[in-house]
Amino acid sequence: MKTSLSHLLLAACCALGAALNLAAADKKSPALQPLFNGRTLDGWTVKGGTATYRVEDGTIVGTTVSGSKNTFLCTTRDYADFIFECDVKCDPKLNSGIQIRSHTYAQATPQASAPKKQRESGEVYGYQCEIAEGAKGVSGNFWDEGRWTKWHDDLAKRPGATAAFKDGEWNHYRIVAQGDRIRSWVNGVLCADFRDKLDASGFIGLQVHSIPKTAGPYQVRWKNVLLRELKPGEKAD
Repeated sequence: MKTSLSHLLLAACCALGAALNLAAADKKSPALQPLFNGRTLDGWTVKGGTATYRVEDGTIVGTTVSGSKNTFLCTTRDYADFIFECDVKCDPKLNSGIQIRSHTYAQATPQASAPKKQRESGEVYGYQCEIAEGAKGVSGNFWDEGRWTKWHDDLAKRPGATAAFKDGEWNHYRIVAQGDRIRSWVNGVLCADFRDKLDASGFIGLQVHSIPKTAGPYQVRWKNVLLRELKPGEKAD
């Protein structure tokens, strides 16, 4: 009788453990999904300038073009609240960025931070998560591209943020946009965490920055480009 009771208790514990594991699995966040299929640039379009983009060994390769304006490879649809991740490797002589919730000017428009400067039709504006050589200490911060032309946060107030980016290496970026709160991590280090209500949604874009006419060509590469859209109030840490 004791042996049978022990077996029953063991079976009950195993069943309970399995049920708890299933419940925990159900509560796990859905996996991020590829935005880039590793073979083609389907679902993406070039905006702003004339820099080139191609696919090489499962990687998006952006290459500078002398005389071009800032160029962006952009998603063909908009996103509002989401988690975005990618790995990026950038020539140290080139800076780049990841646009989120961004737009293009429909017509020539005075720049918000300098009204005497005209932004041309088709130019990109919006939040840009910076990619730049480590010495600059700004990678992961958000620049207001083509509009207010200012930083949205100060990385110096967060431990390790200004040194998170590694030159000549693949760097992992994670961006979470939720309501008016936007955050970024570079190689697991929290960099930016700010609130802004200017843009609730927009496209995502991968930047090839303009260069002097006598410089380059330089390249920036992206891989493992992933995204998951978030529901209102969903936890996304």
